[in-house]
Amino acid sequence: MKLHFLGTTGYHANNTRQTACLMLPEIGVIFDAGTGIFRARDLIETDELHIFLSHTHLDHCVGLTFLFDIVQDREVAVKVHLAEEKVESVTRHLFQRDLFPVQPEFEIIPFDDSTITLADGSTLTTIPLIHPGGSFGFRIDWPDRSFAYITDTVAHDEADYVAAIEGVDTLVHECYFPDGEEEKGELTGHSCQTPVAQVARKSRAKNVYLVHINPQDEAGDLIDLKKTKHICPQLQIASDQQVIDV
Repeated sequence: MKLHFLGTTGYHANNTRQTACLMLPEIGVIFDAGTGIFRARDLIETDELHIFLSHTHLDHCVGLTFLFDIVQDREVAVKVHLAEEKVESVTRHLFQRDLFPVQPEFEIIPFDDSTITLADGSTLTTIPLIHPGGSFGFRIDWPDRSFAYITDTVAHDEADYVAAIEGVDTLVHECYFPDGEEEKGELTGHSCQTPVAQVARKSRAKNVYLVHINPQDEAGDLIDLKKTKHICPQLQIASDQQVIDV
């Protein structure tokens, strides 16, 4: 199955990266609706599109306002999954008439702690994360492989979410800050490089892709993978429109 990185930065887009969005076209699943979601239009393969929001900060949900173009001239039912306490953030605030006057057609499905069965029979599990205002990660398990998406949290190898991603084959994890910016990370609820590497090692993830990269890092030199190679040699920095097998 192919995973498409449609947006790999956070906060705001830059010249090379759009904000958070990943897609599994074969089962009609999208994780987060940042600005990168506009790229989903040419990838839709299913008659249902399930968008799972980690949370409703704008860099993860503003792309819901793009849905008119994304599903234009297509018979696609869009279902947006998010924490129940965040529903009003979308329906009442994101689509407040002064901000965006007409809401596209989509169904909102609040998720809870139970697993969700996806179109191919795989199971998706929500993972609570620590982040200002709250956030969730996601894990998908197939009979022969697994995938996890962890964004907008402060990485620590003793964090509760680490147990939920144990043994995962493919881990996509946020890494907004390089080492040395721990104070900013704690303030904003984001991760620095070495703690992410430690989480990846403890979880025994086979492949690890870093996303939610600081948009100021257009030169690509803030995250130096050589510094953490001894901890987790599997770390890779994902790029927009990269496609991998999961």
